[in-house]
Amino acid sequence: MKRESPPISRRTALRTVAGVALTTITGCMNTNGNSGTPSNGSPSQNDQGPLQRVAVDGTTLVVELSEDTDVSQVNLIQPNKELFGQRDVATGAQQVSFEIGTSYVPGEYRVLALEGEETVQESALSIQPNLSIVEMGIGKNQSEKMWDSSSDKISKEAFVSVENQGNGPDAITQLLFIGDVPYPSDEEGTNYDENDDVSGIYDPEEDTEVDEVVIEPGEQLTLYSYRSPFAFVRGEGTSCESEEQTGSFEVILETRVGTNRVSNTYSIHYSASEEFNNCEATISED
Repeated sequence: MKRESPPISRRTALRTVAGVALTTITGCMNTNGNSGTPSNGSPSQNDQGPLQRVAVDGTTLVVELSEDTDVSQVNLIQPNKELFGQRDVATGAQQVSFEIGTSYVPGEYRVLALEGEETVQESALSIQPNLSIVEMGIGKNQSEKMWDSSSDKISKEAFVSVENQGNGPDAITQLLFIGDVPYPSDEEGTNYDENDDVSGIYDPEEDTEVDEVVIEPGEQLTLYSYRSPFAFVRGEGTSCESEEQTGSFEVILETRVGTNRVSNTYSIHYSASEEFNNCEATISED
C-alpha cells in the first residue's frame, strides 16, 4: 500500500483499553556535559546541565529543564539532521514540548539546549514504535470481548488486541483479514485492502468506520472489525458447507510510522450443519 503522511490524525478514534498500559511516559535523562543519553535509555545519576529529562509522553516529546537554567532556546533535530522544530524558553520556564504526532520519522532525535547561539548541552533519544498483536477472536465465539455482547452484529465481526511496546506513537490505518476467512478484505471479499481511504476499523461510540486509530507508547487497545470478515456470504470467500473445512489467514495492521505492517497468522476450522446460517468458525494462532 502507498503510505501518505498527514500531519496528525484526522479524527480522534475510540481507544478501548484492553489492559493496563506498560507506561505512559518513556524516555531518558541526559548525561554530563554535551554527551548524549546512555544507549540503554536508563536514567543518568548525574543531573548537571540544563537538560534534566527528555521523554515521549503520548504523541509529544517533552523536554524538562533545570530550575536555574539560562537556556534561551531548545532545538529538536530529526534523524536526517534537519531541524524538526525550535522552542524559545521563557524566563523561569522549566519545560518545552514538541508535538511529533504520527507523521514523524522513527530514529534518533537530538535535543540541543542553547544560550544565545551557543549549544551548551545536547541529549539524544531514539524514538520508535513497536506494535504487536496480542490476541484476536471472533465476536460470535467471544462476545464478552466485543463492544456489545447482546448485538447480533458482533457475530460476524472480530476483535484484535494490539500493544505498543516501543517509545514512540503510531497510527493504525487499516485492519485486514487475508486468506481463508469467510469474507476476506481482498478481491475475494470486501476488496478494500488496496484502498487507502478504507480502514476496516469500527468505532462503537460513533457507530461508524474510522480513518485510523492512534496508539501511544506503552498502550494496549482493542480494535474492532467493521466489514464482517466472518460473515458467510454466498458466492464470496469461503463458502459454508456441510463438510468440515480447515485453512489459515493473516490478520494485518497497516501502520503509518513503524514497519508499516504488523501481522499474525491463524489457523481456522469450519464446522456446519445443513443450514447455511449455522456455519461456525474457530481459530487458533499458528
